[in-house]
Amino acid sequence: MAISLTDNAAERVRDFLANRGKGVGLRLGVRTSGCSGMAYVLEFADEIAPEDEVFESNGVKIIVDPKSLIYLDGTELDYGKEGLNEGFKFNNPNVRDECGCGESFTV
Repeated sequence: MAISLTDNAAERVRDFLANRGKGVGLRLGVRTSGCSGMAYVLEFADEIAPEDEVFESNGVKIIVDPKSLIYLDGTELDYGKEGLNEGFKFNNPNVRDECGCGESFTV
């Protein structure tokens, strides 16, 4: 099982953590939401729980709870800009379908 960050995503997370002044890494998870069933959750983590899985990619710790890991295994998180829009993009091999607005997915 693995989760990774591209160079661009790792750089952006490191910048956010530096500006924030604290944090051990990026917490990645899923929650029930949207018209397709699941949505990604990104938060900065200040601590790691004993049950969390921790991955390191490009010098950044990615913390995932066990329930989310089955939906996120193999995911690569990227960061990019398209025109006026910028943000994180999830390249998740487990996704079978996404809603039209791109806010939720199903596996």
